[in-house]
Amino acid sequence: MNFGLDVQSCIARKNFTGTLSLEYQEDDDLIEIPYVKFASPVKAELCYEIFEDDAVALTGSVAFTLDGLCSRCLAEVTENFSGEVEARFVKGDGDGIDYGYRGGRLDFREALRDAVLAAMPLKLVCKEECELPEYNEE
Repeated sequence: MNFGLDVQSCIARKNFTGTLSLEYQEDDDLIEIPYVKFASPVKAELCYEIFEDDAVALTGSVAFTLDGLCSRCLAEVTENFSGEVEARFVKGDGDGIDYGYRGGRLDFREALRDAVLAAMPLKLVCKEECELPEYNEE
């Protein structure tokens, strides 16, 4: 899977803006909710813009489906989630706010992972009003 953009090539062809669409399988280790996994590939729809200083803005969206057990009652749940991608790449090292790139080619895999993490729920529930099951002590 190609998670990159050849900035030098885009500049040479005068393609300063463009779109990218991709689907990829994300690692289930990214999910911190017990008994939950990705049910489908992550879909990313992205737009890029290259600026005069060779900085690159990447915007768009990610969408994914989670499958697993409700964090409250353990019923089976499949739910769709989506999030926004907003990333800026600068030549050289990133500074914690902007991502960095070298050699005229940027890799946006980390930005996509960050977008998926930001869209990830803290828990997966079958319905909003789901309550923990009551246990009878006998």
